[in-house]
Amino acid sequence: MSKRLDENLGSVGYDGLIVANEPVTDVFTVTICKEATAAATYKRGTVLALSAGTAGDGKLVILGSTATTNETLTANCILAEDVEVGTTADVTVLAYRTGHFARNKLAVASGYTLKATDEEELRKAGILLSDAIEY
Repeated sequence: MSKRLDENLGSVGYDGLIVANEPVTDVFTVTICKEATAAATYKRGTVLALSAGTAGDGKLVILGSTATTNETLTANCILAEDVEVGTTADVTVLAYRTGHFARNKLAVASGYTLKATDEEELRKAGILLSDAIEY
């Protein structure tokens, strides 16, 4: 059986998450900490926070999660693909460590609002945010 080499295999849709090509988006592998109570789906564009401090484990959680005693959660990167996070094991995924993103396309924990301090931490990491208007 032969395979046609000129067929369409799929398409790429523009979701508006990335605003500009400067600074260049850089993708790296991160570990998201398992959920404590129920599985959750994180969408592309979810802002992740790094767990640090004496109780921190160096893994990532969704920004807006509640920190434990002696743990600090700092905005760190943006999720590059949708992921299902279960309750039994941590998940390794791709995230953007740098780039220029649309503020209105980012997601954080329910009931949490992205703060100026969060944006500053992202800027320090090489992530710029802009207000983007859909046409």
